[in-house]
Amino acid sequence: MITNVCDFLEKTAIKFSKKVAFIENEKSITYDEFDTLTDKLASEILRLGLLRQEPVLVLLPKGIHCLVSFLGVAKSGNFYTLLDEKTPKERILKVAKILKPKLLITSKKFDFSYIDLPCIFCEDFENFSIDKDILNVCKERHIDTNLLYVFFTSGSTGIPKGVSITHKSVIDYTFWVCETFDVSESEILANQAPFYFDNSILDIFSTIKMGATLHILPTSIFAFPLKAIEYLKRHEISMVFWVPSVLIYFANTNALNDANLTSLKKVLFCGEIMPNKQLNVWRKNLPWAIFANLYGPTEITDVCAYYICDREFKDDEILPIGKACKNTELLIFDKNFNLITKEQVGTKGELCVRGTGLSVGYYADKDKSSKAFLQNPLHDNYEDKIYRTGDIVCYNERGEILCFGRADNQIKIMGHRVELGEIETTINSHDKVQNSACVFKDDMITCFYEAISEVDFKAFLKDKLPLYMIPRNFIKVGKFELNQNGKIDRKKLMELA
Repeated sequence: MITNVCDFLEKTAIKFSKKVAFIENEKSITYDEFDTLTDKLASEILRLGLLRQEPVLVLLPKGIHCLVSFLGVAKSGNFYTLLDEKTPKERILKVAKILKPKLLITSKKFDFSYIDLPCIFCEDFENFSIDKDILNVCKERHIDTNLLYVFFTSGSTGIPKGVSITHKSVIDYTFWVCETFDVSESEILANQAPFYFDNSILDIFSTIKMGATLHILPTSIFAFPLKAIEYLKRHEISMVFWVPSVLIYFANTNALNDANLTSLKKVLFCGEIMPNKQLNVWRKNLPWAIFANLYGPTEITDVCAYYICDREFKDDEILPIGKACKNTELLIFDKNFNLITKEQVGTKGELCVRGTGLSVGYYADKDKSSKAFLQNPLHDNYEDKIYRTGDIVCYNERGEILCFGRADNQIKIMGHRVELGEIETTINSHDKVQNSACVFKDDMITCFYEAISEVDFKAFLKDKLPLYMIPRNFIKVGKFELNQNGKIDRKKLMELA
């Protein structure tokens, strides 16, 4: 019976002891070495008195030491929160105030002296001794509803929200990923997502469960598509799970032309709406590969819906997010919480989710939790929580779900309700446009876009969108600024509008 994500590692370390698990730049670590190092760290954490479900703050860059920290904390029966070492001091203190961590894991390279906590340095991991007795006691009392991690997302009030995820949610998700995409020990993955971003959960735990190998790519490499593609070729990468903004950039720079990425068989993406124009470039250059659009907010352990591309799409079509992952249910409700069924093709509503992947709420914030995690409106017979995603969706004629973006991206203009994502999809279909993002400010829609040259949008859009949906202003940008998760930074755009 699997009750802890470290049960994956225990089995893999026996079966693939000498196999390389993770590669970071020129450094690598085998499963046996990784298992030993996490045992050492877990033993030290327990010796410090963190014996049961205490929060541990990790302040480290993406890399092997970061992964050792995650699994070491998990083995000790505690849970982790990761913040990038470059996170502003003010945000670190806000998170610490909510989390009240009992331990800090970081590097001697960084100065976090303003955080008054017991500290373990990653440079000392190797020097710790393993206490098998204390580890066995800890393992015996572990249950799968214990927390594994708390990831902090931005809050609308300026106070971060700590999304709390249990072991059972990650275990369930990992089984689904490996079964759905036939992940095996021969898989070679290339990680793009920061480790504080939930997309990394797929990379990390699928690798560990199956005994695959994960390359931890530095963020800087994605600014140089040809360099990144050369890396994929040289290391025979077979699977990637990247955010659409990276895939869009690679397609826009023609980096895929003659790339001949014959080893790359699975291309998964999640985090934003993926335009079909750039996806078609990828599909044309990798006709042998599986392409899958995954969807889900942090609150449901990364992914709750998926669509494996099984047909051709025009550039101006919306790519479906498809159907629910196994052991998950997707419900669409109108504003009065009436259920929208598959027969109601095109009727838009808010997507809600129920299932094992659901977060147990926002850490130390019952008020925010109660607003986002509701009793299932379909009955009141027992506790049955759903999560309100805040995304506007509908069914198409195939019974697949289409996503139009955030409800807070739904605006009202001239008496009409409009999804900004629908406008972006149409604009992105223009052959000169590389990417676009629309914002609504002062009762006007402004479109920011990347393009080879200036575009006459009024002429292009007049037969494609009603007049009230055509943006008032069009602003050409050299390159979109991205936020920490690799998505277009829309807050910056609002400032510029």
